[in-house]
Amino acid sequence: MWTFRRKRTRRRTRRSAGRQPTKHYLAHKETARAFVHERLALHNAEYSFSYKRVFIKNQKSCWGSCSEKGNLNFNYKLLFLPPHIADYVIIHELCHLAELNHSPKFWSLVAQACPEYKACRKVLKTTTMRGVSYAYGSTTARTTARTA
Repeated sequence: MWTFRRKRTRRRTRRSAGRQPTKHYLAHKETARAFVHERLALHNAEYSFSYKRVFIKNQKSCWGSCSEKGNLNFNYKLLFLPPHIADYVIIHELCHLAELNHSPKFWSLVAQACPEYKACRKVLKTTTMRGVSYAYGSTTARTTARTA
């Protein structure tokens, strides 16, 4: 009985500890925000959708989402994905402002700005959130690659 209680206490502690912002997230959140706003402006020039607020989050299993209210949410780890994959996620969420589903009309909107979206989806499905910041390099490498 005592062992069981002890294990439950440990699990509860681990879960609650996971809810605190990580140092990695806090160190990169504002850089991710600037990156997302820059890419949103670039891609929204094609669509001219209106959105309300943009949130940068530390999610475990979601790269981005769009609310019915027109708010856009993005994972800060987009910063560490290859540029064309991060752009796909941003375009995908922008298109949800017009179509809050994954209908053929939605996918045709995505294809306007990202014709290779099917390949990008495959990459994302095989990319795990854990360790993504180390898999694709540092933000310095990304910034240098984008400006070159």
